[in-house]
Amino acid sequence: MLDRIFKLGKEAAIYGLSSIVGRFLNFLLVPVYTNFLATTDYGVMANVYAYIAFAFVVYGYGMDSAYMRFVASLDTADKKQTVSVPYFSLLGTSVLFSVLIYLYAPAISDVLGVGAEHADLIRYSGWILCFDTLAIVPFAYLRMENRAKMFAGLRILNIIINVLLTILLFVVFKMGIEAVFIANLLASAVTAVVLAAVVFPQLTVHVPSRLHNEMIRFGFPYIPAGLSGIAIQVIDVPILKALTNDATVGVYRANYRLGVLMMLVVGMFDYAWRPFFLTHAKDNDAQKLFSKVFTYFVALMMLVFVTGSLFIDDIARIRVFGRYIIHPDYWGGLGIVPIILLAYVFTGAYVNFVVGVYLEKKTKYLPYATGAGALVNVVLNFLLIPKFGITGAAVATLLSYIVMAVGIYFPSQRLYHVKYEWGRLTRLTLAACTVVVVFMMLGLQPATAVGIAVKLGFSAAFILLVFVLKVFDSADIKETRDALSRMFVRS
Repeated sequence: MLDRIFKLGKEAAIYGLSSIVGRFLNFLLVPVYTNFLATTDYGVMANVYAYIAFAFVVYGYGMDSAYMRFVASLDTADKKQTVSVPYFSLLGTSVLFSVLIYLYAPAISDVLGVGAEHADLIRYSGWILCFDTLAIVPFAYLRMENRAKMFAGLRILNIIINVLLTILLFVVFKMGIEAVFIANLLASAVTAVVLAAVVFPQLTVHVPSRLHNEMIRFGFPYIPAGLSGIAIQVIDVPILKALTNDATVGVYRANYRLGVLMMLVVGMFDYAWRPFFLTHAKDNDAQKLFSKVFTYFVALMMLVFVTGSLFIDDIARIRVFGRYIIHPDYWGGLGIVPIILLAYVFTGAYVNFVVGVYLEKKTKYLPYATGAGALVNVVLNFLLIPKFGITGAAVATLLSYIVMAVGIYFPSQRLYHVKYEWGRLTRLTLAACTVVVVFMMLGLQPATAVGIAVKLGFSAAFILLVFVLKVFDSADIKETRDALSRMFVRS
């Protein structure tokens, strides 16, 4: 069994390479933004990108998930048709939507509260959405074809172009906030063109309407589900802006993005997870396999949660070329990072729990789970932000992800029961939370030799607790060692 899990880990590592490099390169943009943008400009940028995230769900209308599900079975069409139908559908709708956004940008900017002076940012956003949408199906195609290296390479290419252009426009051309959007637009355009060339041999002009209708029926439930999911991620931005100001939004979102450590783990897992469980769903021990995967996955997430929570202050205060990684104007929000890291743990749980809904094509349950999470997020943001500020917004995000994970767990279990190792998972979570809470109670000063030594000690204490609480026993360790030995012998 562990051989298959390690194979999943190997594939996730390849996908994760793009995420690791990509997130690192994207992380470089955080210090660039915080050092070249005032907190108010960062707030405007965060606000616009929040709306881009919502619009992207509508632009894609679940066609990537529909493609992956239909190509996995090929019970309704041949392979080329299954690629062509969603690709051409998205091509037509995304161009139409972006032309409308371009024409009505001033009115849209007023409605969104961005201000008519930022209408060009809305125009750039429309074409960013168009090109990013055209990359959806080709990227899904690479995943389903197990072409992880090309997938990783193209994602890294996109981010490298974005980062280099952003720095160039800020440093050389002395541009302001528009530099962020221009760099993003050019990077997205290059990626879309390259991916179009990759997928072109798989396209056919014969696109049966029946297949299109079936894919639409499968994918459309992802719109409310996706909007709800995005609401959980970014609805706090417009609410925070309404209740505070752009500067507060800027501080909040800059520190929110420091949750990149957990986003990386969840993202790299998700890329490999869907093809993995589709491939192994019919195995005799599939349920046991999926349960074991979740245990190991949570162990990895808890390790990231502990280390990220302990060392984030030190990371923010690192100086490079005379500048801090995170400008001191933004340090006031570092306290929300552990909360955001924990929130992404429950995102990872949601990704795992969705198996039953996905395998049985019961996507109608997705909007209920994500909708409940979004509703909780909105209500709690209005209740908590006035009293606790950005900490309240972070707590609202955490609780909404918990609701979303729980909400999808029960219907998915009814459809495809997996007996998760809740005893081990509880002990694992208890160990991680105990270490983080006790450390925070000490109130150590960051970026000191004593503080770093103590944090290393706490990290070691977490690993020790995992074994003291018998999260993994000697049989697990032996099985892991044997599986790793077989893997290295084959390689």
